[in-house]
Amino acid sequence: MIFDEIQKFGDNIALVNSEGTKVSYSELVMYADKMAEHIGRRCIIFIMCRNCIESIAGYVGALRNNIVPVMLSHDIDQDLFENLYNTYKPSFIWGECKMKGEEVYSYGSYHLYECRENPAYPIDDRLALLLTTSGSTGSPKLVRQSALNLESNTESIVQYLEIVPDDKAITTLPMNYTYGLSIINTHLYVGATMILTEATLMDKAFWSLLRNEQATTFGGVPYIYEMLKKLRFSRMDLPSLRYITQAGGKLPKELAEEFYSICVEKNIKMIIMYGQTEATARMSYLPWKDASSKAGSIGIAIPGGRFELIDANENVIDKPDVTGELVYYGDNVTLGYAENKDDLIRPDDNNGVLHTGDMAKIDEDGFYYIVGRKKRFLKLFGNRVNLDEVENLLKKEGFENVCVGTDDHMRIYITDESKTAQVRDYIVNHTGISNGGFSIHYIDEIPRNESGKVLYSSLQ
Repeated sequence: MIFDEIQKFGDNIALVNSEGTKVSYSELVMYADKMAEHIGRRCIIFIMCRNCIESIAGYVGALRNNIVPVMLSHDIDQDLFENLYNTYKPSFIWGECKMKGEEVYSYGSYHLYECRENPAYPIDDRLALLLTTSGSTGSPKLVRQSALNLESNTESIVQYLEIVPDDKAITTLPMNYTYGLSIINTHLYVGATMILTEATLMDKAFWSLLRNEQATTFGGVPYIYEMLKKLRFSRMDLPSLRYITQAGGKLPKELAEEFYSICVEKNIKMIIMYGQTEATARMSYLPWKDASSKAGSIGIAIPGGRFELIDANENVIDKPDVTGELVYYGDNVTLGYAENKDDLIRPDDNNGVLHTGDMAKIDEDGFYYIVGRKKRFLKLFGNRVNLDEVENLLKKEGFENVCVGTDDHMRIYITDESKTAQVRDYIVNHTGISNGGFSIHYIDEIPRNESGKVLYSSLQ
């Protein structure tokens, strides 16, 4: 398991929080294993995640001791929690507040609750971790990740990002989100430091902590990069930063080009990546040397993985600039889904092959470009319409928007009601979609989950 040997990093600082508390690797292992001692068996534990020392100690303790954690947000909706609890019947819960069970141990602000009402049940030997599906708003569907998945993806990411013990990553994403968790995994794996905060990029406290602790890296989804632009990242003096990463959705080409220029000026590398929870975390990266010439690309497959494009008949596409579904092969492809506790004994459903559901194309140099989601295409009056492309066209014109719909009707949601006529004129004049094929609706703000991804399901 990825944390089995981290005690070798000894006095290296593993964790630093916003109050300045520092925890060495020796201390982290001690705290982690102490928590696990009070569990003492292989079972399911719910970890109520915060970007804090206690939460990470519980996670490390679970993985080191063959206990399977379900990573949940500390402020999860109560009804959703109850649904997950009744579906998966965890043996323990690690969190700040009592939600179920009887307290058997505490460390810092966190408490270990044993749920004695829940009987033990079999779990597949390969299962190591359970994460909610991306953007989940109420489904009990979890992604089943194995020890091999975690090890292969962690080693691959460490290799292409060249993560070293001197690196210090500051948290910008929740640890129950696959991207945020992979940053924790990769840095602890090599003996680097995690700087922990729940402050957002909009808080002065975040930037003060970054400067004071001399963070060398952080990661962000597209929404975070939109915020960085508004915050005038180009004018910030951040000499400790070595590189920044982007994943969690496609970054518009224009924004990628803009940040490339900013990073060149600041002597910072920016690595754009692509991944899914179903592939543990990451499937591709765009090497920094290609960031300018291949702006808009997700790059190439990570070390140990490979891609294929297939057409509607599942034939492999071997020509450049032809759109097909992106299929990924690698040891980081997860075991499949679980929808209840009985699924935790299931074998490997994927066998190293993931149909991503993303439509993509490849150029003559072997670089991949995401065109849109397979399910984000409509047919309007017989013509195929890519909702992601329509969104990006409108964003280029300065219209904050999201697009959803069904065949024969597209719905465009905007946050500035005064621009309704302008948006309507633009769509009619620039896309060829007639007035009858779409409608425009005003909303106060675009719904997003805690990691910044648009919650399209809430607009359906």
